[in-house]
Order: sequence, then C-alpha cells, then structure tokens
Amino acid sequence: MSTPIDLRAKVQQFLLERRNLGFTLDSRGEALLNFVSFFERTGHAGSVTAELTAQWARQTQGGNADMATFARRLANLRPFLRWVQQFDPSAEVPDETIFGPIPGRLAPHIFRPDEILALIEAARKLGPSDGLRAATYETLFGLIASTGLRISEALELADSDVDLKQGVLTVRLTKFGKSRLVPVHPSVIAPLAAYRAIRIRQVPCQTQPSFFVGSRGVLRGQQLGDRQVHRIFTQLRTQLGWVDRGGHGHPRIHDLRHSFAVRCLVRWHEQGIDLNQRMLALSTYMGHVKVSNTYWYLSGVPELMALAGARFECFACAGEFDDE
Repeated sequence: MSTPIDLRAKVQQFLLERRNLGFTLDSRGEALLNFVSFFERTGHAGSVTAELTAQWARQTQGGNADMATFARRLANLRPFLRWVQQFDPSAEVPDETIFGPIPGRLAPHIFRPDEILALIEAARKLGPSDGLRAATYETLFGLIASTGLRISEALELADSDVDLKQGVLTVRLTKFGKSRLVPVHPSVIAPLAAYRAIRIRQVPCQTQPSFFVGSRGVLRGQQLGDRQVHRIFTQLRTQLGWVDRGGHGHPRIHDLRHSFAVRCLVRWHEQGIDLNQRMLALSTYMGHVKVSNTYWYLSGVPELMALAGARFECFACAGEFDDE
C-alpha cells in the first residue's frame, strides 16, 4: 500500500512548476486550494477518488449552480490530478462525461463601424468642460477598437509604454504573464499624441505616469480604474440604444477586441489571402496563448461563417461551370 501524499504540498508544488513556465493560474490555483480544503474537511485518508471530486464540484456558493458549472470546476482539477498520478498511481482522474460537456463560448457582439464611431462621438461629449474626461474615454475606446487590446492591457499602459515615434505599444505581463510589442496603424498615432498633450496640460507632472488617467477627485491623475471605465461604457451603451447581436445579453467593452479580430479576418478573406498564413500573426498580435483561440472566430462568429459560406458557394459554382 502506497504512503498517502500531502495533497496541499503537491498543489503548491504543481502551481510553482506551472507558474515558472509562465502560467498565472490565478483562478485554477484558487480552485485547487479550495479542493484541498474540502478534501481535508472530509477526513478522507486515502487517494483522491472520482466520487470525492464530484462531491466537491457540486459544493458551489448558493447551491444554485448548473451542470455546466460543475463540469467547469472538474476541468480545473483534471490537469493537477493527472500530474499527481506520478506520485500516487491510485489517484483517480474524473471522467469528462460526469456532468456532460462544457458549453462552448458565446458569440460576441461584433460592432459595426458606425457603432464604433457613435461610441467615440458620445465619449467626446462627456463633461466636464476641461476636456480631460472626454479625451480619456474617446481615446481609450478608440485604441481598443483599433488594436484589439484587452481592457486590462490598455489601462496598464504606462506613458513610457506608448512610443509614438516608432508607432509601437509595449504591453507588459498580460493575462498569461507574457509581454509583447503591438504596432499601431499610423492613423492611431495622432489621436494618442493629442490625448497625451491634453493629459500633460491637465494633470500635474508625475514620475511614472499611467497613459490613461482618472479625471475626477482624488483619483485625478491616477491610473484609470476598470470599474469606472465599465460604468461609463454602460452609460454610453444605454444612451446609444444598441441592440445586442451576440449571446451575452448586451454589447461589452471586450467585444471591441473581438470586433477588431473579425475585421482583420473579414478583410483578409475578401482580399483572397490565405487565413491559415495570417492566423499565427494575428494570434501573436492579440496575445492569445494558443492559436486555437484565434481560430475560434472562424466557427464561433456568424459574420465569418456567412462570409466563408458565400466564398465556398462561389468556389463550388465555378467548379460546376468548369465541369460543363
């Protein structure tokens, strides 16, 4: 009989190894530690069993979670338990079918060009009269729409990360612990330069200023906060009266990032460019950890599915004509 392992110590070892490889594992790490606490509370002395992991998956706050939530919780455990089997071969890895498949990603709201322009125009009219608040949101939403940055990446930009001479943004330690250089289109440089000039005039000089700053009260000149940005976006979204075309119930800031990716793919498709040749470049530009996350757009976004179908129809018709 094998000696029981210290499961908590193994979780810490697993997380350390994975983080040393560049994975952040914040949510997964929290889930694993939660599982260990549950495991310890049960008083179970043997190896991890599939029955025990299923019991843990059902222990959600409020008790109102569905099968999809249980399936996602188990998905957080499987990589760790497969790793644990090298120390404890008796440890059981729960089957993926226990709670059924994890639902796929919901389709995003793909902004039309006129919607993006309307958002920027509405942001430009925000008060007060000194113009800093309006310029901040106009520039922020425009930058995300034109580069596909995550909202967190845009807000984390330091002033020194925005090199307007070279036309390059330095995005540091992003969602997956990686940094990357993001070239910007020449049309983006003038608005960024204009915003920087306004910010410098309106905000006292700082040693290491953020590029996007708050404009009110004690937060004036400090890094702009995520909550405040979402509040303003919700206000403008309601004002503009958009009808949601995605699966999330309403357009989101993150959909500006999705819209950027889709515009790139649609443009290349219309130009007859082989998307497989461009997909890795787009994946790197957007900071996707896996190129499969970029390929998802081809099957998960109606705009691209329709375009691909139309192109295939033309191809098929041409083939039929040649056979005649």
